[in-house]
Amino acid sequence: MVQVRDGAYDCDVLVIGGGIVGLSTAYAITRAAPGTRVTVLEKEPAPARHQTGRNSGVIHSGIYYRPDSLKARYAVRGAAEMVKFCAEYGIAHAVTGKLIVATEREELPRLHALVQRGRENGIPVRELGVAQIAEYEPEVRGLAAIHVGTTGVCDFVGVARQLARGSGAEIRYGARVVRVDRRPERGVAVLTAGGDVVRGRVLVNCAGLYCDEVARLTGDEPEVRIVPFRGEYYELARPELVRGLVYPVPDPAFPFLGVHLTRGIDGGVHIGPNAVPALAREGYDWGVVRPRELAATVAWPGSWAIARRHWRYGAGELRRSVSKAAFLRAVQRLLPAAESGDLVPAPAGVRAQAVLRDGTLVDDFLIREGPRAVHVLNAPSPAATASLPIGREVGRRVLSMLGSL
Repeated sequence: MVQVRDGAYDCDVLVIGGGIVGLSTAYAITRAAPGTRVTVLEKEPAPARHQTGRNSGVIHSGIYYRPDSLKARYAVRGAAEMVKFCAEYGIAHAVTGKLIVATEREELPRLHALVQRGRENGIPVRELGVAQIAEYEPEVRGLAAIHVGTTGVCDFVGVARQLARGSGAEIRYGARVVRVDRRPERGVAVLTAGGDVVRGRVLVNCAGLYCDEVARLTGDEPEVRIVPFRGEYYELARPELVRGLVYPVPDPAFPFLGVHLTRGIDGGVHIGPNAVPALAREGYDWGVVRPRELAATVAWPGSWAIARRHWRYGAGELRRSVSKAAFLRAVQRLLPAAESGDLVPAPAGVRAQAVLRDGTLVDDFLIREGPRAVHVLNAPSPAATASLPIGREVGRRVLSMLGSL
């Protein structure tokens, strides 16, 4: 039986999750308080195997997010810090800028609203007409666009590895957490699937796709559930058609940015993602089904509320998932020259989206505290961009908690 014993701590801080947010937290704690013993438990054999390593690699500017929200503040700050971090440690990166392109007249008011939001968030934005779009992207078509100069791309897996090295933390891979014993008067003990017991004074939950489950293992009710959405990508067989990053105008009712074109740090161009319900928390294709996880998603009232409220949007995403022709049509709105043969299937990702009981998609980063525990309960995109400020905020809370024990 896993149990906390008086005075028998393996570490001061026990971090669950070896993605970029968990590793940034470990890095921030040891930088702010040298000598603090940090252990990171990661169930995979290496870091950044899920959300961190399965995205388009974009350093987001922060233009989309509500002013004064954590996403806005941390993305703007985090983008600048991420570029500096990559430069300092020789991690592949580039500040490319990006276009957000309106292809229909009804999108123009939303595009103009983004200009205003960008200015409120302190982001330099340039408005473009048709001819100016062609100067940046000769093959892209649109009625109007904005250019956001602070957007870039980088190797987030490389960032995660550097954070792991630089943190000085003990990183235990292949350590899947199966049980947590949290005693407010003593500390936290964690049992892994391999039978190891790790004891710490404070627990940090950065478990991503499983963060709500880890919170409940700890004894805290997160009041949200993670509903996994798979984002499916293609690689562009003719990458010369796209010079940089090209996005559609997003629908503000959804946290998803729509099918976009991203020239990555390797020179290849990713197209996507769409957003479809995943049948497992790590359901990277339709063939991955985990009945227990699927049943938990279906049992959450918020899942049904999403379906009722957004079924038309969801139907379009599903159509693009099962029909390459439908996906191609979405691409051709931005890139008319694209042909079916240009779309080569690429690995998918899964977004860990926190959903409230009433079906509200949690819009901002969500960090909550319990006795001897800090839980990161919503950290999808732009969390990789914002990982350094997020790690410092979580670290600040942890160190404050340690100081009060």
